Amino acid sequence: MSNLANCPQCGSEYTYEDRGMLVCPECAHEWSADAAGESEVGLVVRDANGNLLADGDTVSIIKGLKVKGASSDLKVGTKVKNIRLIEGDHNIDCKIPGFGAMQLKSEFVKKA
Repeated sequence: MSNLANCPQCGSEYTYEDRGMLVCPECAHEWSADAAGESEVGLVVRDANGNLLADGDTVSIIKGLKVKGASSDLKVGTKVKNIRLIEGDHNIDCKIPGFGAMQLKSEFVKKA
């Protein structure tokens, strides 16, 4: 498999090359192969609804989450302010009121 860039519009990893252009089969976005390296500016993280997240955003939790070592769970609708995006499986680093610093998966949050 070749190492083609992900789609800059939807983030799909299933891009392919066609006559010098890169094409996304999911959203039909086309861009030049030369511009692909320049458009990779950083980490692309999307919430459960597909909205792009950025450092400093406020998100809310959409599913009740159990926390190891804590006596209570994270409730649906808990707002988390000033998130920071990081690499890895748990790609949101944040401080949750009443729980402290922790990491969340972006699939369990939505942008507020």
